[in-house]
Amino acid sequence: MLTIEEFAGRLKSYLNPEQVNLVRRAYYYAEQAHDGQTRRSGEPYITHPLEVAAILADMHMDHHSLMAAMLHDVIEDTGIEKSAIHEQFGEVVADLVDGVSKLTHMQFENKTLAQAENFQKMALAMARDIRVILVKLSDRLHNMRTLGVLRPDKRRRIARETLDIYVPIANRLGMHNLRIELEDLGFQAMYPMRSRMIRQAVKEARGNRKDLVGQVQRAIAARLEEVGLKGRVVGREKHLYSIYRKMRNQSKSFAEIMDMFAFRIIVDSADSCYRALGMVHNLYKPIPGRFKDYIAIPKANGYQSLHTSLFGMHGVPIEIQIRTQEMEDMANNGIAAHWLYKSGDEALSGSHARTRQWLKGVLELQKNAGDSLEFIENVKIDLFPDEVYVFTPKGHILELPKGATPVDFAYTVHTDVGNTCVACRIDRRLASLSQPLQSGQTVEVVTAPGARPNVAWLNFVVTGKARSNIRHFLKNQRRNESIALGRRLLNKALVSFETHLDDIDDQVLKDQIEALSFDTLDDLLEDIGLGNRMAYVVARMLMEPGSAEEAEKTQIDTSDSEKPLSIRGTEGMVISFAKCCYPIPGDPVVGHVSSGRGIVIHTESCKNIADIRHSPEKVLEVDWDKDVSGEFTVELLVELEHHRGMIASLATSVTAVEGNIEKISMEERDASFCMVQLVIKVKDRLHLARIIKRLRVIKGVHSINRRREA
Repeated sequence: MLTIEEFAGRLKSYLNPEQVNLVRRAYYYAEQAHDGQTRRSGEPYITHPLEVAAILADMHMDHHSLMAAMLHDVIEDTGIEKSAIHEQFGEVVADLVDGVSKLTHMQFENKTLAQAENFQKMALAMARDIRVILVKLSDRLHNMRTLGVLRPDKRRRIARETLDIYVPIANRLGMHNLRIELEDLGFQAMYPMRSRMIRQAVKEARGNRKDLVGQVQRAIAARLEEVGLKGRVVGREKHLYSIYRKMRNQSKSFAEIMDMFAFRIIVDSADSCYRALGMVHNLYKPIPGRFKDYIAIPKANGYQSLHTSLFGMHGVPIEIQIRTQEMEDMANNGIAAHWLYKSGDEALSGSHARTRQWLKGVLELQKNAGDSLEFIENVKIDLFPDEVYVFTPKGHILELPKGATPVDFAYTVHTDVGNTCVACRIDRRLASLSQPLQSGQTVEVVTAPGARPNVAWLNFVVTGKARSNIRHFLKNQRRNESIALGRRLLNKALVSFETHLDDIDDQVLKDQIEALSFDTLDDLLEDIGLGNRMAYVVARMLMEPGSAEEAEKTQIDTSDSEKPLSIRGTEGMVISFAKCCYPIPGDPVVGHVSSGRGIVIHTESCKNIADIRHSPEKVLEVDWDKDVSGEFTVELLVELEHHRGMIASLATSVTAVEGNIEKISMEERDASFCMVQLVIKVKDRLHLARIIKRLRVIKGVHSINRRREA
């Protein structure tokens, strides 16, 4: 068992005596606080904080982190306040301990709001000070090492939480060694039998291939010496969980995965990495398409290395990674290597800057997210990156998750670019905004000043930043549209009182807004626009304060005294068109006030509106504005004879008169007839008449009917 004196002796290699004494003081304070407490294994509780600090010391973490590790359970388990720690050890340590304490009771058994909020807490604590999560990860690692004393169900729950949440975070921070150990311990706790079988199989395979591995290793080392490159060659072990994951995900047998020898070449400089690459490609034939340069373009978590695959002796495939010692430390310890190297080394500070950039993005996501579940959904996308690298027109490299589209690219450049993008060019050719990007492409986004995000983008964007910004914009847009519609409806209702909203006394307005429990006039107008509150009732309250109750009961018939509400087609999300009868400009229409949705427009003959036609509070007289604009959906049922190429003829005829087909489906009636359902976009009834006229002349078309109700 580790003692504080042994631990302090280990720290002297990289901390000064004063800092070592501060860590020692934190240990004695924690020992006193936890006095009498034991772990499940029966050991004194203080052994756990000391082991957590030892894990951090292996990464050469600073003395503040080590002190926080010693004290990380004090607030939670002993009733000592944060203020007492602040007094004893200063603000930095107190904030770190408080940050870790808040993450202690994170439950990830199911996707509840509580889980999401805890995850949000974790991400925000990370954003404030990255050391919080490093202490938490070390705490989790020691808990995983000592899982054996717990009940099997509890072991599985903690293992699942580790694999789902902590492993991706360790990966995102580039902490390879810690991630591997967490994965293998989690795998062992989740699937003890599978873990045991794979471990045994690995042991046997390693014994069988020892000679061959030694031969390849010696051949590479000899060639390095021959060409005058300083470096060492080490065999690379595949860890159990990655073997299991490959077997499961790629449906490969154990033999196929273990058939690959893996080596790592560590050299003294980035320049030597490329020379070593040339040397191994001369020694063994490279496998085409298997070379990756993560030195020129590092991974999102700061990982740098050259990867290549070769045909080795007897045709056995060999995987080789080539990197410098700094890259090796960076790969193993990730963000923690920042404390290992306090020099101005570019690669390491670059990694730290990348992590800071990611955490800044996390804060932005949190600000725009509507709730914790939306936030966790956005951050999880960023925690499982499989990157593509694309270029801006000026040659800058942007990294995006796999499957990212030009819209994701636009939001990565800047939120305003994303909000106003209308088209894009990929490698100088016009392309769809929904086209997934490939590494190496040059992407140029075309913007327009009045453009706005489209709700359909949510179907294909993959980055959290794009998704949260689109949702944020649409929420605000919906509010603005609801306020505008609410103002129109209220002014329409005030016509029967021969007044206008602008003419109402400010004090009366203020009193009635308060009486209805709203903070501002905009909030009240939004509620009217969304259909949650009747415009006539609000109008009567404003004109006759105190009359709200009678107004609610009164049967309202204001159709004579009011002009119908004009539909312009540009109102946005608060005025929608019913999918049961597909109204288009020129049809006689009626508005249905639907709570939370605003106004839904139906045709007058629609069966779905028949039941509520005589409920004045639910029905609104509406008419088409003479300057109505936009495209409207309509459904046609076309009966036709079976002919080769009939569907193509229908599609050609519709597009020839500027119709836009949204959906086309066919149902066979009998051997010679079929019914085609066409959902198309038109401008108005005249445009529809032109399309129908065009379809009628097609040979084999028997009848065309417009579908008007469900």
